[in-house]
Order: sequence, then C-alpha cells, then structure tokens
Amino acid sequence: MSREPRPLPVPAPRRARRTLPRLGSVALLAGALVAAGATAAVAAPATATGVGVVPAAAQGGPRTTPGPCGYTATPEDPAVRPVPLPPDPRRTPDKGRVRVTLRTNHGSIGLTLDRAAAPCTVQSFLHLTRHRFYDRTSCHRLTAYPTLSVLQCGDPSGTGSGGPGYRYRDELPTDLPPAPTDPTGERRLYARGTLAMANAGPDTNGSQFFLVYADSALRPNYTVFGSVDAAGLATLDRIAAGGIAPTAEDPAPVDGAPALPVEIRKAVRHHH
Repeated sequence: MSREPRPLPVPAPRRARRTLPRLGSVALLAGALVAAGATAAVAAPATATGVGVVPAAAQGGPRTTPGPCGYTATPEDPAVRPVPLPPDPRRTPDKGRVRVTLRTNHGSIGLTLDRAAAPCTVQSFLHLTRHRFYDRTSCHRLTAYPTLSVLQCGDPSGTGSGGPGYRYRDELPTDLPPAPTDPTGERRLYARGTLAMANAGPDTNGSQFFLVYADSALRPNYTVFGSVDAAGLATLDRIAAGGIAPTAEDPAPVDGAPALPVEIRKAVRHHH
C-alpha cells in the first residue's frame, strides 16, 4: 500500500521539525527535506516547521543581522549547539563555487556549493561548517518513496527538530523542470545529486539540509544551493541500500532513521 511522503523536518519553535512532505500526510523537506525536525516528502504537499535559537535583542525582539541576508535569532527555538549569527556583509558573495566534504562513517560526500544560486544559504552553511556545527552529527532521516529519495542531515540533536538558533529567508529555485511523475505540473524535479535546504515553512531555513540520491518530485519550496559529487552519490547509494530502520509500528518503513546509522564525523571546507 503506497504512502505519501511527509515533509522534511526543520527545527521549529521549541521544537518544530523541518521536514519534507510525507505521502498522504505531511510535506517532505519542506517539500523534500526540512531542517531541524523537518521530514522529507514525495508527491505530497510540503510542510515544515521552525528553527534553533540565539539571544534576543536588547529591545526584547529577535536580533537580526543588518546585511541583505537578515539572519534572525530564534529565542523560541534555541541553538542545539552554541553558534553566533553568521556574518552578513553589505555585499554578500554571490559568485563562484565552494567545495565542502562531509566525512562520514560510510565514506566521503563531496559537495559543491553554488554562491550564485543561493548566496545567503552558502554563507550560512560555510559559517556553520567553520564553527564545527556539523561535526559529530547524525543524519536522522532517510526516505525511499517512489517520488522522494533523500537523506536529511544537519541537526546535532539527531531528532529532526534541532537548529542553529537562527533563521533566514528562502532563495528558491526558478529553473527546475517539471517533475515527470506529477501530472498536475505543481512539483518540480529535484534531480539526483541535488543539495537543498530543509525548512519548516517559508523563510525558516536554519541548519538542516537534504541530499537527493534519486530523482524526486517536490514543490519548489526548498532552496537549492549546490550538488553532490560522484563519489558522494556512491556513498549515498550505499546508505540507501541499507534501507530504513523498522519500528514496531512500521516493520517495512519508507521514511525514517537509516538502518545503517550515518554520522558526519567532520565537515571540511576546501579553499583551493
């Protein structure tokens, strides 16, 4: 019996998950993958929830950086690991690509971040990498729906509800082709190798992200900020081949914790 993917989790108000829609249920990753508490979804509406925490401003309201990215502290959903707000210069770097490697217990996953596609997202991801936010963290969600195949990571709490204590705006893709599996034309193709942010709704990006290991169909509600290299896809294929851990409620799940636990031992930026 087929099930619709639920949304990918992302951290939300103490603590909502960033998720992708689940078939016939919640949306995945805010369409595919969502950060902190979000879940991934396929062929279903994307839904997601909130993000981490940072100290409030002296005036009592959330603190927001003054630059164009406007990273905003989320006191209602504190950071699961201490980290300051990202730098937010007047001119956000928006050219070039940056390489980052996720060294996992199953092998390396090489990422290429695209500043032109999502400058504020890349800036935040590099900031979290620099502060070792992703080191020694687990990837808490794997989906294996016919229309949603992703690994979701980025929550140090491992619950799908944790985040960095701040949120920032979407930088949504406008050039994704229609998903061939969706006759309505509403969903777009998040192709194999796509790197995107999970969320808990509009403009709630935090630290959770998802890696697409097979073509997936999602509403274009998730920021695409890079791609996974061939070696990384081979690592993802090994993880996906292990399946999803069964539970008493669901002995044959298509959405849940990876049967082969996945740990990001270290996230490393390459400067050359």
